[in-house]
Amino acid sequence: MAASGTALAGLAAFGLFCVGCATGGTGTRDEGPAGSQPVAQVSPRSTPSGTAPAVRRVDVVRLLKADPKVGKEVRDVLEPCAGEAYPVDTSYGSMTGGRSADVLVNVMSCADAVGIGTYVYRAREDGSYENVFMVEVPAVYGTIDRGDLVVTTQVYRAEDPVTNPSGSEVVTYRWTDERFTEHDRVHNDFSPPVDETDGDLPLQSEPGERPEPSGN
Repeated sequence: MAASGTALAGLAAFGLFCVGCATGGTGTRDEGPAGSQPVAQVSPRSTPSGTAPAVRRVDVVRLLKADPKVGKEVRDVLEPCAGEAYPVDTSYGSMTGGRSADVLVNVMSCADAVGIGTYVYRAREDGSYENVFMVEVPAVYGTIDRGDLVVTTQVYRAEDPVTNPSGSEVVTYRWTDERFTEHDRVHNDFSPPVDETDGDLPLQSEPGERPEPSGN
């Protein structure tokens, strides 16, 4: 869910920031309420086999709130939507080649679950985390794909409802020279939704009837 062409009304509420940029394998996924441990204090899981980096669970809500790079608009929505469930999706995976898995966080709105910010945090040697990538625009969502960071942004025209974007921008980033750099970009145009009440649609004939040809 990178804006292109015409933009969603209200995009001015958020800026687009790409700070640094990371790459590695597909990571595990952790959704739901954030934990309670301090930002830089994380508990390592059992060491994975092979070359996969260790996954250390992070209190991502606390991490985002303590990050001065995160916009105020995003911080304002970092409250539980219902009960203790925060509007965040978290993925862990190797994108930057570190010993510990990188942390990919998507922040969404509670009202319609539309992404409003995507962030990548890289583990430092001292156990803290560094913001190496961020995008803050409506309808953005990041994933980890075989070591690449893939960021998808829905494209809206002014008249488009949230459920029917006009297209999407899919940008693939790779970790190069200690930053994320763009590797590939794909733009998709979506077909407009079919309006069943549109007068230009052909009339449905009754069973056994032959439709009358339209004249000129």
